[in-house]
Amino acid sequence: MLYLALKYLHVIGAAVLLGTGAGIAFFMLMAHRTGNTGVISATARTVVLADFLFTTTAVVLQPVTGVALTWTAGYSLTEGWILLSILLYLVTGAFWLPVVWMQMRMRDIASDAAGRGAALPRTYHRLFWSWFGFGFPAFAAVLGIFWLMIARPSFTMF
Repeated sequence: MLYLALKYLHVIGAAVLLGTGAGIAFFMLMAHRTGNTGVISATARTVVLADFLFTTTAVVLQPVTGVALTWTAGYSLTEGWILLSILLYLVTGAFWLPVVWMQMRMRDIASDAAGRGAALPRTYHRLFWSWFGFGFPAFAAVLGIFWLMIARPSFTMF
């Protein structure tokens, strides 16, 4: 029963990470395309909040449930598919942490521009395209983790 409860929480956390990441990317891109500072500002505020509420919670719980699942099922953390998934998780985090900062900066810049009735400055656009670019390796790493968790291929890393 413990194994199924842990697996349930782990799968829900993975779905939250994938779904929130995809949703945030979609809504930020759509807001950016409007060029409307008010829309961008409001969307960025919601995106930052969603990242803190949902993504951060899942980010914290995934390793906890993952390690607990590993122990409960009798796996070793050094099995190839588990070790590679941990490495990909770290890659995802290495791209996600700067993205959170970028989202907060884009929110602040767009809010300031909207308040002044001004156009978005170059700083915003540079941040947006960096944010956009950081999403691809992070999303690819998450997809890789999903595949590893489903397929559990047998291989050794070292």
